[in-house]
Amino acid sequence: MQDIDKAMLSADDWDELNFPRPEENDFDRVVERAISRRGFLGGALAFGSGAAVMGAGLLGSTSAEAMVAASRFPFKPIAIQTDFEIHVPEGYSHHVLARWGDALFSDSEGYDLTEGGPVDGSDRIFGENTDGMETFSYQGHELIAINHEYTNRKINLPAGQDGVPANAGDVLKLQNLQGVTVMEVVEGDNGWQVVKDSPFNRRIHHNTPMKIVGPAAGHDLLKTDADPTGTASLGTLNNCGSGKTPWGTYLTCEENFNGYFGATAEPEVTEKVTAGFSRYGVGTDGWGYDYHKHDPRFDTSKNPNEPHRAGWVVEIDPTDPESIPVKHTGLGRFKHENAEVVLAADGRVVVYMGDDERGEFLYKFVSNGVFAPGGSTEGLLDDGTLYVARFEDDGTGAWITLTPESTGMDAAEILIFARQAGSAVGATTMDRPEWISANPHAVEAYCCLTNNKNRGMKPNAGGDETPVNGPNPRETNKYGQIVRWRPHNDDHAADTFDWDLYVMAGNPDVYDNVYGGSDNVNAGNLFNSPDGMAFDTNGLVWIQTDGDDSNEGEFAGHGNNQMLVGDPVTGEIVRFLTGPNGSEVTGLAWSSDRRSMFVGIQHPGGSWPDGEGLPRSSVIVVKRDDNGLVG
Repeated sequence: MQDIDKAMLSADDWDELNFPRPEENDFDRVVERAISRRGFLGGALAFGSGAAVMGAGLLGSTSAEAMVAASRFPFKPIAIQTDFEIHVPEGYSHHVLARWGDALFSDSEGYDLTEGGPVDGSDRIFGENTDGMETFSYQGHELIAINHEYTNRKINLPAGQDGVPANAGDVLKLQNLQGVTVMEVVEGDNGWQVVKDSPFNRRIHHNTPMKIVGPAAGHDLLKTDADPTGTASLGTLNNCGSGKTPWGTYLTCEENFNGYFGATAEPEVTEKVTAGFSRYGVGTDGWGYDYHKHDPRFDTSKNPNEPHRAGWVVEIDPTDPESIPVKHTGLGRFKHENAEVVLAADGRVVVYMGDDERGEFLYKFVSNGVFAPGGSTEGLLDDGTLYVARFEDDGTGAWITLTPESTGMDAAEILIFARQAGSAVGATTMDRPEWISANPHAVEAYCCLTNNKNRGMKPNAGGDETPVNGPNPRETNKYGQIVRWRPHNDDHAADTFDWDLYVMAGNPDVYDNVYGGSDNVNAGNLFNSPDGMAFDTNGLVWIQTDGDDSNEGEFAGHGNNQMLVGDPVTGEIVRFLTGPNGSEVTGLAWSSDRRSMFVGIQHPGGSWPDGEGLPRSSVIVVKRDDNGLVG
C-alpha cells in the first residue's frame, strides 16, 4: 500500500488492514447476536428503573422534572459550526498559547513551515499534534505538561518526499517532534504566554532515556542488546491521554506504539512473541514512519523485544528537568488512553485505564501501599494488583484480578501481555475505551466509549466475541457513549460496582431507534465520538469529541468536533466550544486559580490558527471576559 493511503487510515483501520479480524458470517453467530440483543433490551428496561438510584443516566436521565431543574451552566450554549475557526459562548474569549513549531528556547528560531525545518533544533520547539495535558503549580511557577501524539509526515519532511523518510536524519526529526513538552507559562497584560528559556522548559521525545520499573522490569521479554538488564529504555511513543498523581507528577500514556515498528527481514521470534505481535498489531511494515529502515531499534528482525518496551504509562516530574522519566510496568501494557488517579477509602492509589482499540478492555490498578502526603511514593504505581472489568447486563459489574491463577500466565507476562490476560478471564469487550474521569463530588467514574463499527460484526484482535451487551448496546456503533460506574461501599478499591450509561450519542433527527441516542441527546446538542473528558471542581463533566465532522447523512447537525459540558445530576449536556473543521478537540486543564482553561486543538484543517500557510496543532486559552472562574 502506498504511504499516502496509510496516512489516511486511522490507527484502528491500519491494524485491521495488517491483522484482519475474521468476518462473522456463519448462522450460529447470527443467532447469538440476535439473542444477545434481545437480552440487552430486557436488561435495559429492567435497569431503567434503577437508573434513578445511580443518578441521571440512560432511560431516566432527562425526565421532565430533571430538565426544569436550575441549570448549573454559567453560559449560553452555542450552536454547531462548520468553519475553520474556534467558537466559544458570549462573554468568553480565547487566544492561542502555543503552536506546533513555536520555539521554547531563544537559541531556536522556531520551525520552518515551508520546508519542514532542519533536524537541528527540532527537539527545542513545541511539538506537533497536542493531546493530553496537565497543569502544575510549583513554588510560584505555573507549569504545563502536554503530549504530542504523532506527526503529519508530509508537512514535516521536505516537499517531494511525499511524507516518506529518506534517511536517519528525517527519522530523528520525526522522533523529536513527538513525545511531551514541559513548559512554564505566565499570565501578563497580553494574556498567557510561554516563558522562553525557563529552566523548567523541556522536550521529552522518542530518544529520551527512561527507566523501566515494577514487576516486569528485568524480564527477558524486555531485554535487548543495548539494554541487557531490561530496565533502561529510550523514548516514549504515541503519547495520547494523560494523568496526574496526588504527589504532583505527570503521567503520559503510550497508545498506538505499534505503528512505529517494522522489520527489514522476517523476525525470528518465539510463538509467544509472535502471538503478542499479532494481538498488539506489530507488523513488518510500520505505519509510514519507516523508523525500522533507518533506526535498528525499531527493526523487529534485529530487536524483537523493543515493542515490549512501549505501551506503558510513563511518570514525569515536571518540576525537575534533570529527572529521568519512569515506565511503570505495574500498570500493564496496552494502548493506553489516559490514567485517572484517585484514592481509595483507605488511602491506597487507584488508577483507572482504558485500552483504546475496538473490542478491548477497561483496567484498574490498586496499590498495596497507602499514599501519605509528604511520604515516600516509591512503588505506589507498581506494587499492587491489576484488574480488568466485567460488566453484566443487569447494571452490575466486577473487577477481575489478573493473577497467574486466574490467567495461566506468569506475573510479568500478565503485565507485558495484559490484553491476553484480559481475554483469559473473560473481560467485557468495549467500544474503544478512551478517557476516564472521576467525579470529585461523588465516588463514581466515567469512561468515553468512542465508537466501534465492528460491534456485533467482528471479534477483537484476540478473537474475543463482541456481541451487543449492556454498556455497548448497539451494533456497528458509529456514535459512541459514556459509561459510568459507582464502586460498592463508596470505595474505588472495591471489587464490584453498579453501572449505567450517562449518555448515548446519536442523531434523533435521523433515527427513531437506539441510534437516535439517549433521551439527553437532542437537536441542540448533537455530537458523536466522545473522546476526551475531565471534571471541573464544580462537578461538571467536560466532554471532547473526535469524530465525523462531515455534517452530512447520519452526522447531519453534528458540525465540527467540539467540547460539551454535562451535569451528572440532571443529565443535561450543552455545547461550549467548537473547533476548526478537521480538528479533534483534545486535552483540557485549568490554571491554578481556575480562571483560565487550556484546551488542545489537534490536526486542524484550513490554515488555522495563523490564517495562512499550514494548519498548526495548538493549545488555546479560554477565559471569561469578566475574569470569573471557568471551572
